[in-house]
Amino acid sequence: MKRGKLFFYNAVLLVAMSLLTRTVAVSFNAYVTSVLGAEGTGLLTLVMSIYGLAVTVACSGVNLAAVRLTASAAAADGSKTESGKTFGPLRIRSVVRACLVYSAFFGTLAGTLLFFSARFVGTTLLGDARTVPSLRVLAVSLVPISLTSALAGYFTGMRKVWKNAAVSLLEQAVKILLTAGGLYLLAPGGIEYACLAVVGGAAVAEGASLLSSLLLYLPERRKKETSVPPRPFVRYLRTVAEAALPVALGSYARQGLVSAEHLAIPWGLRKSGAGASDALASYGVLHGMVFPLILYPSAILGSVSGLLIPEVAASKETGETLRIRRIAAAVFRLALLYSIGASAIFSGFAFSLGEGVYRSAEAGAGIRILAPLVPIMYIDSSVDAMLKGLGEQVHCMKINLLDAAVSLCLVVCLVPRLGIAGYLVTVYVCEIMNGTLSIARLLAVTRLRVRVGDWIARPILSSVLAVAAVRLLASLPLPLVGCGGSVAARIVLAVLVYFVALRLTGAVRRGEVRRFAAALVGRTGKEKTPAQGAGVKVGG
Repeated sequence: MKRGKLFFYNAVLLVAMSLLTRTVAVSFNAYVTSVLGAEGTGLLTLVMSIYGLAVTVACSGVNLAAVRLTASAAAADGSKTESGKTFGPLRIRSVVRACLVYSAFFGTLAGTLLFFSARFVGTTLLGDARTVPSLRVLAVSLVPISLTSALAGYFTGMRKVWKNAAVSLLEQAVKILLTAGGLYLLAPGGIEYACLAVVGGAAVAEGASLLSSLLLYLPERRKKETSVPPRPFVRYLRTVAEAALPVALGSYARQGLVSAEHLAIPWGLRKSGAGASDALASYGVLHGMVFPLILYPSAILGSVSGLLIPEVAASKETGETLRIRRIAAAVFRLALLYSIGASAIFSGFAFSLGEGVYRSAEAGAGIRILAPLVPIMYIDSSVDAMLKGLGEQVHCMKINLLDAAVSLCLVVCLVPRLGIAGYLVTVYVCEIMNGTLSIARLLAVTRLRVRVGDWIARPILSSVLAVAAVRLLASLPLPLVGCGGSVAARIVLAVLVYFVALRLTGAVRRGEVRRFAAALVGRTGKEKTPAQGAGVKVGG
């Protein structure tokens, strides 16, 4: 199958699966938060902040290393790169074995550390002994997570994302079934047992995910490999470590700062005068309700962005600089159009979403406050994927480290004085800083120039018109979208009106969708200008 068609099919499949799994996850999260309550959600979020650091150590950058090395090896096939190096001798099967050995080591290390330090972490750092059993259960899942991450990187690098989609779907199903059953049995015992049910279901689901990944990888081992000179296995292991460890070291530092920030938020809220339960409740509303819903639509951009890493890595390996510029232009433009529309919808329907999904007016208020940040949050993730594919992961690491450090400092300084408002200020400052620095780097590397009028102003006008029109219709006695109508129907109508408004305002012109698609999936060919058809200027 041609590379363009393969990318298109993979993108459609991954977007569909991501939307399905994300929809199920958000719906199930609403059920879990209703059982746990705001305080229980806050306690679970604290546990997951420590778990996030443990997962970072367990994976240690192996996913990105597996993606880039397998994609580069498959693309190069013995040919030389711009720097004169070659990845041809790297046997993909040996690379995968090296990734698995690397993963097993760091997964075991992280699991052991978390299990034996659970009591100290729970009672001293988190300040709540109810978290100790959950931390120990989660420690068991770290080895499966690490090994699955390596295999997922291989599947992505070889452009077989349907396997990742199948694994994700199975993991989600197992997690939901076990968690629902566990909550039914254990939730009456209190918050500690309810959290234990949630993390227990997640841990078993990670084991099922590893098993299914291994079963899907086995047929790959039977395929005949290209004949290449043999290399000692230790060299493959060193190659994986060289690709993964720079990313891992930065991730350790960043996730450590992020975890410290999450621990400092309830502490700061208590210092501001809130009680322990109220502090956990406010923290739980933001991180357990608002952020999952705000990030829900990013499933589409995240899916496409993940596929772009091997595409860009392969194009860089074979010297297709023209195609890289076209991809960067198309992705940046589409991310703006998509995220601006999502921001307007969250802003216009915030309280309806908070009440409809979580039965929480506080969640609705949080959605309204954070809605203007949606464009910068969504675009930043797409830009990061592009930069990683271009080998700029060290630069991304520096930006993320700066973001985490500034965030921690602001939380410690502002939250004790301003309460939850101080944390919201922190989110705004750090998201804008991170996004601006990442975008500036991508524009510098690819030499793109943003057309503010076409790319930003007109989509904003279109989104405002769409939401205003639907809100006006909602005040009328009309079926579906009128008084008492479904918020889901109103959002769907707003999306449709937004697409029409984009055409009417000239934000999207005739034939641009086709040219966007061609930029993503097509070969470079003999175009006269790097960004022709993508609607972007390239600086000299």
